[in-house]
This record gives sequence, structure tokens and C-alpha cells, in this order.
Amino acid sequence: MEKKTHTVKNIFITSLIKMVLYLSPTYEGKRHDKTICDLEEIKFDIPVVLWEDLGFIGLNPDNADIRRPVKKPKNRELCEEEKLFNRQISSKRVKVEHAIGQCKIFRIVKDEVRAFKDDFRDTCILLACGLSNFKIQCLKI
Repeated sequence: MEKKTHTVKNIFITSLIKMVLYLSPTYEGKRHDKTICDLEEIKFDIPVVLWEDLGFIGLNPDNADIRRPVKKPKNRELCEEEKLFNRQISSKRVKVEHAIGQCKIFRIVKDEVRAFKDDFRDTCILLACGLSNFKIQCLKI
């Protein structure tokens, strides 16, 4: 991680067709992913499947079937079943990462933003996600 940069972080919940369903407010980059989820109190009214990465260990919301890769134990390798399970999860998670990447193609979102004006960063990422969702909707038609 580079020093002296003004990094920011958001939590995305996306569908497997790359639509952004939820976007958290912007937090400073040093805040942990699970801490942001705890602060936001993310809840689901209907049963969902969450394809998470290892940054969300300990997050178990109601109505959510959690799919998280198996972490490699210290001084030991993963068995073939665990590797296969991790590959299956990765094949789904890559769609989530592509959805996030599709929102971050705009330079104002991915570059360093020093504008500390009221909700400027939140507005930028919200507009980027809205444009990404609009593009997906137009491609469906």
C-alpha cells in the first residue's frame, strides 16, 4: 500500500449479471471490510447467496447463504477438495469483481480524490454505479 495517499473504500453488493444492488457510503481506506458491514448493518429480507472474499470472515447476516473460500492453514496445503471448492467460488466471484471494475472505469472514481466537500466522493461513486447499471439495462434490451 502506498503511503500518503487519500484512499477510500465502499462495500458493493452486486448480482451475477454485474448490476450493483447496494453501495455503502464511502469510508477511509484503512477501515476493514467487515467493520464497514457491521456499521451499515446490512440485512436481507429474502434468502440470498453471498459470494464473499476472505475480508468478510465473521460476517453472517440473516437470510444469507455464505460462500467464502477456504483459507490455507499455516504450514499446510489445501487438499484437492478445498482447492476445487475455492475454484468454484472464484468463478462466481470474478463476476462480482468485474461489476466493481465496470464502475471504476471512470477516472474520478479510481484516482486519488482530494475533494473533501460534502458527500462529493459518495456522489462520484454513486453516479459511476448508476451509469454502469444503465449500460447493463441498455444491453439487455
